[in-house]
Amino acid sequence: MPDVPKPQQDLNHTDLNDDQHLLDLEPLSETDGLSETTFAGRVSRRTFLSGLGAAGLVAGASPLSIAAATPAAPIAEETSAATSSVVINGKSYDLTGVETRVTLLDLLRERLYLTGTKKGCDHGQCGACTVHVDGRRVNSCLTLAVMVAGKEVTTIEGIGQPGNLHAMQAAFIEHDGYQCGYCTSGQIMSAVALLKEPIGPSDEDVKSAMSGNICRCGAYPNILAAVKQVRGHASTPANA
Repeated sequence: MPDVPKPQQDLNHTDLNDDQHLLDLEPLSETDGLSETTFAGRVSRRTFLSGLGAAGLVAGASPLSIAAATPAAPIAEETSAATSSVVINGKSYDLTGVETRVTLLDLLRERLYLTGTKKGCDHGQCGACTVHVDGRRVNSCLTLAVMVAGKEVTTIEGIGQPGNLHAMQAAFIEHDGYQCGYCTSGQIMSAVALLKEPIGPSDEDVKSAMSGNICRCGAYPNILAAVKQVRGHASTPANA
């Protein structure tokens, strides 16, 4: 069947229930005093809700985003280079330009080519990197180069030379206090420092004082004999 147009309903004569009424509403004008802005000291609902939403966004923003939006104050450039010097084996070396993260061991081996000091564990456990700083033995792998600024450092190259060996070096040779030789420089440096330390005369005292230096070849008896010879003390019982 062809579509029959429905008669247009008269909105003014729409059938309503007894509790319904039609209201004639006037369109809102742009100049309505209560539409957007304040009127007689009052805030419109739209303005209030807009302000409330903006406040919520600010309160919910993360501190990082707020910090990013705030212009940062200029930060002075920091330099990581040391500007001092150190005396190594009687010779002064300028530390200018040496990064603060460089260890004394790497400074000796990689920068100054004093390779007699060995890198063993690089964790301060084997003693192969032992050197003297102001006369005291330290693990150079755990010492930053900038920490020795203004101090005196002595390495194995600084305690004796071929033809003019230190007494401890000569004793190690005499008693065969080495095998592979990798730990020998650290062993000798600890033994030389031990001569000035308040160590008892017994073998156990010497072993305890040298316990920070590991010999993977197991030449400990020969090392002990060399140290005892230089110290000039006879072996005594541990409980003496």
